[in-house]
Amino acid sequence: MPYEVPPLPYDYAALEPHIDEQTMRLHHDKHHQAYVDKANDALSGTDFDGQPIEEVLRNLSSLPQDKQAVVRNNGGGHANHTLFWESMSPSGGGQPSGGLADAINDAFGSFDAFKEQFEANGVAQFGSGWTWLVLDGGELKLTKTPNQDSPVLEGQTPLLGNDVWEHAYYLKYQNRRPEYLKAWWNVVDWNKVAERYAAARQTAAA
Repeated sequence: MPYEVPPLPYDYAALEPHIDEQTMRLHHDKHHQAYVDKANDALSGTDFDGQPIEEVLRNLSSLPQDKQAVVRNNGGGHANHTLFWESMSPSGGGQPSGGLADAINDAFGSFDAFKEQFEANGVAQFGSGWTWLVLDGGELKLTKTPNQDSPVLEGQTPLLGNDVWEHAYYLKYQNRRPEYLKAWWNVVDWNKVAERYAAARQTAAA
């Protein structure tokens, strides 16, 4: 079954004032749709047609050579944005609790230190890309990727990612990427991130 852009789990304007309605409409309806359309077109007729996108990305080298870059970019865009929409909530913000909070403190020293490095990676990503919290070999790590590369390509499980392509913030923040990165914490859904963390830990232990 071809990929589809998942509906937003909240209204386009629900993340105001941190992310504006016009940006959400363009980002979700236009940009994400374009990634889905191109990924579907590239995978049509292959053995990977309709397979979960994470599975396709893990096996990217098994695709025909002429399709690998298209799927890396557009399949990655679909995977990254699907996680992105789900990582935000109008009732988001605050701090994680429980096992995720403990793991962040253990890995990075404190929640504030984690946020500082996460933001720094986003600022330092030249051009377009993402800043990530991932589970790698059972450990929490911070990383950044160019373009629409997914951490899945490196064998990592993405837990939280912020999109630093200009289309994610330019209408409201113009060239002020650091300001966008700071504002974004107000909409992060830590319950969703904690669910991903628990699921990834369970998978890693299996």
